[in-house]
Amino acid sequence: MTNPLTHFNEEGRAKMVDVTDKTVTERIATAQGMVYMKPETLRLIEEGQIKKGDVLAVAQVAGIMGAKKTSDIIPMCHPLSLTGVDISFEQNFDADSKNGLCSIKVTATAKVTGKTGVEMEALTAVSIAALTIYDMCKAVDKGMFFNQIGLTYKAGGKTGTFSQEIGGA
Repeated sequence: MTNPLTHFNEEGRAKMVDVTDKTVTERIATAQGMVYMKPETLRLIEEGQIKKGDVLAVAQVAGIMGAKKTSDIIPMCHPLSLTGVDISFEQNFDADSKNGLCSIKVTATAKVTGKTGVEMEALTAVSIAALTIYDMCKAVDKGMFFNQIGLTYKAGGKTGTFSQEIGGA
């Protein structure tokens, strides 16, 4: 029986999928994730009072850089010539009634014209942006955490369109 997982060769060892014969199409992927923090931390971010600088501006650049470097850190990803990466942030100042935390939703969209999709680039952009928020704010809030990182949309390629909502702010 042939292994249905495409990242393994006939010997059961990892391989990069061969996309030589795939059609070049426009591909797009959007991912999102949540960063949770104390209300005071979000206030400091909003007011530009974090000592390391403009948290969201740095996280935006870091996320874009992460998307561009995805194939360097995810072993089986193909290097892509991205045609666009955009990151946005949605701040939620309403503290959760259960844990008292506020949040920032990070959304990243990556685009390419190529033979393979950009889901991993969008997911990496969100993850790196979230890590950067943590890094810049850890001096005032070591209890920050992030979760609900996932793909929300993808289009292009032979599998077509995928869309889902992920819980959060």
